[in-house]
Amino acid sequence: MAEPVADAQLSLDRDVFFRRLLRDLSGTLEGVVGIEAAEGYISTVGGQVGLWINQSYREALGKPKLDAEAVAAVCVDLKKRIGGDFHLISADEDKMVFGNNRCPFGEMVLGRTSLCMMTSNVFGRISADNLGYARVELDQTIAKGDPGCRVVVHLRPNDEAPPDAREYYQYPHTPSDEDV
Repeated sequence: MAEPVADAQLSLDRDVFFRRLLRDLSGTLEGVVGIEAAEGYISTVGGQVGLWINQSYREALGKPKLDAEAVAAVCVDLKKRIGGDFHLISADEDKMVFGNNRCPFGEMVLGRTSLCMMTSNVFGRISADNLGYARVELDQTIAKGDPGCRVVVHLRPNDEAPPDAREYYQYPHTPSDEDV
């Protein structure tokens, strides 16, 4: 008789399953349409998630808009809630610099740089919708093999960010459930 399947020693649970699903989806996109197009698709989803998260924090905090200090705190908090280890390195009127030692996708992110568009879009969307503008620079990423992430959110248009940094502008209205 076969060993009971339920007693099998597997590293399989909902979290591992969904991280593997996202890894394989992003890898398939990267392989079929290329890295740039895959980043575009994941950016679209990341933007929608950013709208939803921003609205959720605004409602929970009872604020129609967040100031820069609250935006930085939200970015750190949301990443901690989903298993990341983000922290604020520095902040001033021009930019916020975040560090990270653990990706929410875990080891599944290695070699899947398109997944970093989730961070770019969520941080960019929350920053732009509350502060008017954001340009997100993924200076270092675990996905690329760096020991940690360094994400710079520029709050004013300038030439300091590299050309591959993504720009975000304030959403034209308060999103509804249909938008997210």
